[in-house]
Amino acid sequence: MNKIGTYEFIAEPFHCDFSGRMFLGYLGNQMLNAADFHSTDRGFGMKYLMTIQRSWVLSRLVIEMEEMPMQYEHFTIETWVESAMRFFTSRNFCVSDGKGKIYGYGRSIWAMIDTETRQPTDIYSIDNGAIKEWIVVDKPCPVEKGGRVKMDHNAELVKTLDICYNDIDINGHVNSIKYIEHVLDLWDIAWYREHRLKRFEIAYVAEAHQGDQLSFYLEQITENEFYIRLMKTAPESNDAVEICRCKVVFADMNE
Repeated sequence: MNKIGTYEFIAEPFHCDFSGRMFLGYLGNQMLNAADFHSTDRGFGMKYLMTIQRSWVLSRLVIEMEEMPMQYEHFTIETWVESAMRFFTSRNFCVSDGKGKIYGYGRSIWAMIDTETRQPTDIYSIDNGAIKEWIVVDKPCPVEKGGRVKMDHNAELVKTLDICYNDIDINGHVNSIKYIEHVLDLWDIAWYREHRLKRFEIAYVAEAHQGDQLSFYLEQITENEFYIRLMKTAPESNDAVEICRCKVVFADMNE
């Protein structure tokens, strides 16, 4: 079996924005689907892990796009494991039209956790470390890895949001991609008429659950670059806990 997984999807109209181009959130979901298809076919996917009280947890995700597929267009996601250590593994993505045109790339870091203790567990303990057999070292992913987002304490509170039913996934906490969608809602349609999303970075710190309230703190770095911190407050506590940090980079629409 090929070490690189290749999966075809379609940009359905209801997954596209006002301009007819696919939402980044939908692309992120399909990247995670591709990761699950790839890992399942090779013996270390979620379906098997759940039987032994294990689960993959997304730690970091970077998506950098030069162009987004238009509605009805078919697109292909290639995914492969770049490296694996005891507690973390890195996985890359390439998004194309399947005919040579590259839309963009993605990078991700995953941890494996014990679903009962929620603590990291040894990736190499699964099938005697078989994941090492699937590492690809000779396929480039020409986008920078995600860096640490260092935010100023004077970042502005720009939005609060109550976590509801549609935010929660099968693991009982807010779906990884929902954070991305909520962050991108910080800018209105008028902004997106003049700008396209070029790069999105997110680093997950903690989990949020139904009943929590999210607070969004924004810091503008340059004209088209922004840092965002998400904090949660639980109903039974006034203590704010950091959930994730994001870096969002736009480009002018004509660039």
